[in-house]
Amino acid sequence: MCAAVYIVSTVTGYVLTSALLLKCPTLLHRRKKERFLGRHISHRGGAGENLENTMAAFKHAVDLGTDMLELDCHLTKDEEVVVSHDGNLKRVCGVNANISDLAYAELPPYLCKLGVTFQRECFCEGGEDKRIPLLRDVFDAFPNTPINIDIKANNDTLIKKVSEMVVKYDREDLTVWGNSRNHIVKKCYKENPHIPVLFSFPRVLQLLGLFYTGLLPFVPLREEFLEIPMPSLITKLKDPDRLTRSHRFIAWLADTLLMRKALFQHLTARGIQVYIWVLNDEEDFQRAFDLGATGVMTDFPTRLKEFMDRNGISKPQ
Repeated sequence: MCAAVYIVSTVTGYVLTSALLLKCPTLLHRRKKERFLGRHISHRGGAGENLENTMAAFKHAVDLGTDMLELDCHLTKDEEVVVSHDGNLKRVCGVNANISDLAYAELPPYLCKLGVTFQRECFCEGGEDKRIPLLRDVFDAFPNTPINIDIKANNDTLIKKVSEMVVKYDREDLTVWGNSRNHIVKKCYKENPHIPVLFSFPRVLQLLGLFYTGLLPFVPLREEFLEIPMPSLITKLKDPDRLTRSHRFIAWLADTLLMRKALFQHLTARGIQVYIWVLNDEEDFQRAFDLGATGVMTDFPTRLKEFMDRNGISKPQ
């Protein structure tokens, strides 16, 4: 009887303490410094309105008033840091070659028309700017715009050069970097712990485990940004006739587990910003903000801006 009372009282105390700290995490953790606030985030500069990851796309998004640019980096053969999502140029340039095997001067221009990855059966036709830009060109052109950098290759030289460039341009408080792979994020943090990092995919899984076991409020977190997809998007991106019942169930389960308002509220109370990608219609914009996401990443910055203007959330609060 005494053992049962002890177990019940211990479990009750744990549950109550976890619930209290979930709601009020600053009782245990110091709130992270808010370097900037990203509500409107332009994915690859806005891949639905201009050719992805081009200076034209970035300029359009910044002129529109985006809070943050999202881009991807690779390293050329002559060790120039370039902005490109794909390591191989077949999809974007029509040339079956790797960026790492070519000098910067040898990189071909983008194709005139590119598919928009996160919009079904959608293509974007570009203007005159079809050049793959250097990261330093982006830093030069937009010195005050926060930038979200996806380090696409597990390359120590690439990580070091990006870090050196961020320091040179005094952008440690205007940059977040990382990758879905944990070993790359660890290398980024080791190279420069002053640049905030994203949660990697394994760390997202760990985060969910901690959340559902009630341990999250007790655990310190190094990352300052959670950047996650909305799993229900798969039903919009795939051909409905090709979606099996198991695909729909997995998408539903992942969405149910990941899109949790209590989780987002806890993280934002700790100063961790939550970004949801890549959303391209108003229904998903609304859902993301209703769930408490800090910001939305989109291929259509004009569409997102108009939605935010109508709902009074254009300006960071």
